[in-house]
Amino acid sequence: MTTTFRLFFSLALLLLASGPRLAAQEAPFDLVIRNGHVVDGTGSPWYAADVGIRDGRIAAIGRLEGAAAKRTIDAAGKVVAPGFIDMLGQSEMSILVEPRLPSKIFQGITTEITGEGGSVAPISDAVIEADKIVYDYFGITPDWRTLGEYFARLEKQGIGINLASYVGATQVRRMVLGDADRAPSAAELERMRGLVREAMEQGAVGVSTSLQYPPAPYASTEELIALASEASKYGGLYATHMRSESDAILSAIDEAVRIGREAHIPVEIWHLKVAGKNNWGRMPEVVAKIEDARRSGVDGEVRGEG
Repeated sequence: MTTTFRLFFSLALLLLASGPRLAAQEAPFDLVIRNGHVVDGTGSPWYAADVGIRDGRIAAIGRLEGAAAKRTIDAAGKVVAPGFIDMLGQSEMSILVEPRLPSKIFQGITTEITGEGGSVAPISDAVIEADKIVYDYFGITPDWRTLGEYFARLEKQGIGINLASYVGATQVRRMVLGDADRAPSAAELERMRGLVREAMEQGAVGVSTSLQYPPAPYASTEELIALASEASKYGGLYATHMRSESDAILSAIDEAVRIGREAHIPVEIWHLKVAGKNNWGRMPEVVAKIEDARRSGVDGEVRGEG
C-alpha cells in the first residue's frame, strides 16, 4: 500500500470517531452514502458506516444519520470501497488521448499500474522510429524521453485516475541493444542498469518483464537479475509475464523465484495460468511450487489471467 493510501485511511479512521461532531459543525455534505459495508483497503474486516463527501473529497466516515446532506445514497447490503487498483493496465498511451480514462472510472478503478515488459519510457529517437505505428495509431507526438518527463506531461494535462509504471526490462534492452538477439557486453549492461536506476529515481515502482515476446526472450536470467537488483535498491518490485505459461511453467516459476532471491526483490507473477489441454489439472502443482517459494523466504504475489 502506498504512503498516500496509508495517510488516506489513517485520516478515515480518525474521521470515523469524530464524524458526527464534524458534521454538526460544518456545512452540509454534498453526498452521504448511508448504511454501506465499508471495505477500506487496510486489510481489516468490513464495518458498517456512512460516508460523507464534500467538495469531491471524503469528509467523514461514521454514524452520520443526523447530518445534513444535499443528496443521499442508500447502500444497504452493498460494499463501499475507496476505489480499485488495476495492478496491470495498459493505459499509458490512451491516457494521453482521453485523460479522464472513463473506461477505468466506470469500473471503479482509481489507480492503474502499467509497464508490462515494455514501458512508456525511457525512449530514444531510434525507439520512437521503430514504434512509429503505435504513436501514429494514437495520434501522439512523443515529446518525452524519460519516465520523469512522461509523468510531467501527465501532471500538466491532468488525469482522471492515479497512474504508476514499472520500467520495462525490454525497454532498457531496446534502448541499448535494439532488437538484437545477443547478450549485452559489460559496458552495455551497465548502461541498462543505469537506465533502471534513473527510472526508479523518477518514480518507477519496479522493473518488469514480458518474456514471451521478442526481444525479451533474448535476455538471460543473469541479465534480469542485474536489472532487478537495481530496482531492489529503491524498494521496487520485480513483476513478470513469465517465459512459459504452459508446458515449461514450472521452470518459468523457478526462474522468477531465482530472480527474486538473488536480486533481493519481491516477485509478482502476472497471468498465472496453465495453458494447453495437456496441462489441464496442473494448477495445484503450480500453486504448491509458489507456496514452497514463499515458505523459503521469497516474497511475492500472483495475478490470475483477467
